[in-house]
Amino acid sequence: FKAKQAKTKSNAVTWQVGRTGAVTPVAELEPVFLAGSTISRATLHNYDEILRKELHIGDIVVIEKGGDVIPKIVEADINERSNNAEKIMAPEYCPVCNSKLVRLEGEAAIYCENFECKAQVTNRLVHFASRGAMDIEGLGESIIQLFVELGLLKSFTDIYELKDKKEILLNLDRFGEKSVNNLLNAIENSKKQPFNKLLFALGIRYVGAGAAKKIVNEFKTIDKLIIATEEEISSIHEIGTSISSSLVAYFNNKHNLDLIEKLKKQGLTFSVEKSETKISNITGKSFVLTGTLSIKREDAAALIEKHGGKVVASVSKNTDFVLAGESAGSKLEKALKLGVKILNEDEFYKLINSL
Repeated sequence: FKAKQAKTKSNAVTWQVGRTGAVTPVAELEPVFLAGSTISRATLHNYDEILRKELHIGDIVVIEKGGDVIPKIVEADINERSNNAEKIMAPEYCPVCNSKLVRLEGEAAIYCENFECKAQVTNRLVHFASRGAMDIEGLGESIIQLFVELGLLKSFTDIYELKDKKEILLNLDRFGEKSVNNLLNAIENSKKQPFNKLLFALGIRYVGAGAAKKIVNEFKTIDKLIIATEEEISSIHEIGTSISSSLVAYFNNKHNLDLIEKLKKQGLTFSVEKSETKISNITGKSFVLTGTLSIKREDAAALIEKHGGKVVASVSKNTDFVLAGESAGSKLEKALKLGVKILNEDEFYKLINSL
């Protein structure tokens, strides 16, 4: 179906700095209701996109939700543009730290190259602590912003040194004994996160969660990965030259190597435990997860992968099992049509326990 659209006014453009230093334009819109929610902001991706769509400040724009989720500007209504409409100019300096911005050859994005820019520091820490990475409950974006402003956090290693600053934390507003203890316990527990989650958490450019898992399965330890060549890394199935060159560049940086050594000393996991993957009667079997489960999906996936199974996104005739929670939808229906084995949670846990 064609995405639903709406018209509204674009009042301004703000420039946001991400964890890699990429500076992204965001349109500030007159709030408008579209496809179930009120939209007041939309990403413009990069300056080339602004030029391609010939956008101006104050334009009446057509917006839609890409995939019915992410708001985007489709076009400007030129017929409604005022004669004195202001062109959108690319910034020359970082909106956060005021460093001179650069544009790398062959790339659309512009970058702030100041590694210590507060926006980059904050976003790197938010990514590191996020659920798909180190999963540090209680260390969300607002808390990280506060800690960065107070000078408590500047790098990943500072997270693991917060235990030595407990008295400072207890003196902050809304931080009682229980909340501080919960946070420090969550930080300590994050040291048990597997190597692939840690590699993803480091925020190396182009290295997503899936790529991190493939790379870790191949090299097993950080020490082997550090000395790997681009050719060795890109020989892994579905790992291209962008990822391999990014990894090699990352490990050629002394600052990054020092960071890894410090994280090692804190007890984080930089190798694959031999016992992590077991040979069982589901080794090589594919699972699809659907519906609401009583545990996090990534935890269910970890259980499957620990016993040699794999989790795939969609149901096909080659799918071995579908784990169906409450309110399972189209994936369950497709599994029934194809005759795929369906497991409820009780059956799933019996299967796992039997292994």
